[in-house]
Amino acid sequence: MAGSAQFRRTEPGDRYDVFHTDCPARDVVDHVTSRWGIWVLISLRSNDLRFYELRESIRGISEKMLAQTLRALVEDGLVWRKVEPTTPPQVTYGLTEFGRDIGEPLTDLFDRITRRLSAEGPAEALFAGRAARPA
Repeated sequence: MAGSAQFRRTEPGDRYDVFHTDCPARDVVDHVTSRWGIWVLISLRSNDLRFYELRESIRGISEKMLAQTLRALVEDGLVWRKVEPTTPPQVTYGLTEFGRDIGEPLTDLFDRITRRLSAEGPAEALFAGRAARPA
């Protein structure tokens, strides 16, 4: 299977093909669209936050999952991490330029969804297009 298109390398400067298993952009897309990645990016869109502030802003996320998500987003270059040498250490997170660039369409998506739900209510928004579809 080594000759398969799934293992085709992308040259620097070429556009990435996220459908190939060796595409470096694929991991970033997976991290951004993970269960918690999108919420971290949206939470950091207007302010840099300390770890506990971020945890409080994202209801339902555990400390373990927040730490794992932040680690992946920092490694991907979407989020920066600053540690103040205090006792206990104060850790602050914020969006890099790349993170702001990626977060902008996510924020637009989130805003569109919330506007639609606000205007029509959750059930109406979910089923609005179903009546018009042919069976």
